[in-house]
Amino acid sequence: MNKRLIYSIIAIILVFGVYGYEYFLNQKEQSEIEEEGSLVKKQTNEYFLPTSTTGQIVHHEGYSLSYNEPYEQAEWVAYELKKSQLSISNFTRPYFEVDKAVQSGSADWRNYKNSGYDRGHLCPAGDRNYSELAYGETFLTSNISPQEHDFNAGIWNALEQKTRYWAVKYNGVFVVTGGVLHENLKTIGSEHVAVPNQFYKIILDNNKGNIKMIAFLVPHENSSKPLNTFVVTVDEVEKLTGIDFFPELDDAVENKLEASSNYKNWDFN
Repeated sequence: MNKRLIYSIIAIILVFGVYGYEYFLNQKEQSEIEEEGSLVKKQTNEYFLPTSTTGQIVHHEGYSLSYNEPYEQAEWVAYELKKSQLSISNFTRPYFEVDKAVQSGSADWRNYKNSGYDRGHLCPAGDRNYSELAYGETFLTSNISPQEHDFNAGIWNALEQKTRYWAVKYNGVFVVTGGVLHENLKTIGSEHVAVPNQFYKIILDNNKGNIKMIAFLVPHENSSKPLNTFVVTVDEVEKLTGIDFFPELDDAVENKLEASSNYKNWDFN
């Protein structure tokens, strides 16, 4: 065997060795990310987490989510919004990235390209201005859903701003939000990301142990109607989604609050 052939064989072995080692490192990194995503973070109040219809719950520093693979988006995103977390920052807006903590793989941002829909945040970037890490996490694709621009920038933005108002007024609230996912929805992109016809947002105030909650069900279209027009019972949203939103609450308290659409205890001024 001549030297040239020996060197060629050695070179091939080295190349395969390098690629094999890189593959091992990538798999190890992916495994660590998924494992980290399964752990409840400090900013997540586990007591108020909804049930998951998919069993795929992921925890980030600033929010938790339940990913629904057939629809390529979260069925809910949940987080606590404290008064102290609301601030103005100059963080650089990052690019959208796939959420590596989602074991089934979250949808690629390219599904939204030229689709005519915004990459609509479920946990708004404006709610996570207290740290660059938490802010950046909101640009993971597991936290977005296709939204018409006029809806995203209109009535949905108004509801997000009202939620921040209540977080200040009531010294913190807990938020659960998502699109209503069901069969035969329109889809976009090669991964068939579902476009919800309705979005919901449920807000719970547990200030000083005096619990109250309010739920909104908003058609996926812009509207100039007052926000209280979209108030529904939590029971109604649960029936549409199959999600139990506050299973850890005392049953008597949960049943009473979730059956009510009374919004008189919420300041709409």
